[in-house]
Amino acid sequence: MAMDVLTDSLILVGQHGVYCQSARQPGKPAMDIQVIVKGLNDAKALVSDVMQELKAQRRQAIRE
Repeated sequence: MAMDVLTDSLILVGQHGVYCQSARQPGKPAMDIQVIVKGLNDAKALVSDVMQELKAQRRQAIRE
């Protein structure tokens, strides 16, 4: 569920970034949008890593 919420948030921020362009970097979202996207991507990676670790621990427990 957390991954879905993060993905949906990334989509919404990405859509906003299309309309909120950077004056310094044409074709890129404004700096605040870039920071938000980075934070969401980092959070999504963290959740994914934790999910993989829990899955590995569960497999190990089953084998024992």
